[in-house]
Amino acid sequence: MVHRSAGEGCAALAVLGALVLTGPPAAVAADPPVPTTATSAAETLGAHNPSAEVLRALRRDLGLTETQARTRLVNEAEAGMRAGRLQNALGASFAGAWLRGATSANLTVATTDVADIPLIEAGGANAALAEHGLDELRAVKAKLDAAADRADGVGTPVRYVNIRANQVTVQATRRSAGKALIAASGVDRKLVRVKVSANQPHALYDLQGGDAFHNLDQQARCSVGFSVTSGQQQGFATAGHCGRPGERTAGYNRVDQGTFSASRFPGRDMAWVRVNNDWTATPNVKAGSGNTVQVSGSVQALVGAAVCRSGSTSGWHCGRIEQHDTSVSYNEGTVDGVTETSVCAEPGDSGGPYVAGAQAQGVLSGGSGDCTTGGTTYYQPINPLLEAYGLVLTTSTSGSGTPGGAPEEPARAWAPGQVYRVGSTVTYGGITYECLQSHQAQTAWQPTSTPALWQRR
Repeated sequence: MVHRSAGEGCAALAVLGALVLTGPPAAVAADPPVPTTATSAAETLGAHNPSAEVLRALRRDLGLTETQARTRLVNEAEAGMRAGRLQNALGASFAGAWLRGATSANLTVATTDVADIPLIEAGGANAALAEHGLDELRAVKAKLDAAADRADGVGTPVRYVNIRANQVTVQATRRSAGKALIAASGVDRKLVRVKVSANQPHALYDLQGGDAFHNLDQQARCSVGFSVTSGQQQGFATAGHCGRPGERTAGYNRVDQGTFSASRFPGRDMAWVRVNNDWTATPNVKAGSGNTVQVSGSVQALVGAAVCRSGSTSGWHCGRIEQHDTSVSYNEGTVDGVTETSVCAEPGDSGGPYVAGAQAQGVLSGGSGDCTTGGTTYYQPINPLLEAYGLVLTTSTSGSGTPGGAPEEPARAWAPGQVYRVGSTVTYGGITYECLQSHQAQTAWQPTSTPALWQRR
């Protein structure tokens, strides 16, 4: 990263401080005492006791020792809590948060206000001074997305807010295509960087990943993502391009399985399938060597965090989260709100699950490259899918709750099954709490016992 003052260029970030995640964070604000029943961030997210398959894949794909892999998962759980506290404290001046280092020991939080620097450093993070807030850059990206939709977007297939560069990036097949998109959108050219790449992301049809399933009406194969429930009805989440509502499915063993209940593609890439009584929802995700890992929740990981994906073609692979809230234009149309990763994938992996430690992240939408030379993939985040269809993620802890949408203002009572975003407010036991990390609430995750997810106001 270039160490410059914010006045030396729109993409410049001045980084200050050098604090690593080696101990308890300094308080961002004077909070009331946390009950003694509260668990640490690592314990809440299951990062303190990772599965052997997660550790093995992190060692192989990220070049880590087992000690480094264990430390990284704990640091990432801790960093998510710190970043959430700081995002809520900074408000409109917040410009993003990300991790770096082999063990994710360095958390950086960016702000547009130099007066925030002491607060950021007291909160256990490096401070980066940015010219543009995250909301401003998201507005720029929205205009670029709209222009790409009008032009089909194939020549500029990927657009995202690069929080580390404090710019919006347009990935284009030719520089001229990127410049034309910027001109058509009417945004300030200084806020956008054009990245030329021959990679053309595509949706991965007719494929299997995790456990395969077959779309009987399209004679196509895709992949089970995560098990879910809707009331007493069991099913699974997968990619929207894998099927349309009403289309029938069979399992990996060709046994009748269920029916697509809802699906959306393009725009988003999300769907869920209702299964019949022959199938049982479990929290398991297929990993290497015939083993499984269990999902314990859906807390969203930070940019820079490690993430692993399951696929029956390419197997169990890991990489890093590169960008959230990315827009990708496939031949079939644009998909907004996906996450870009460095995890590879191949035909046969579409719709399969991504996990960060024990936390569900999303289902494979598409990508480019392969697992021999390397590649880039994009996943549809799981929390928006759960919220859109009123589903509850099946986890290793029972009693996840009943589904619900995002909380409304003013704060209403906390409830398991609700999807909460950073900054959402709830009441519990007559006390108001503010959400620190996006997640679907579970019965065991009451605000009083999960300071990793909730902060008293």
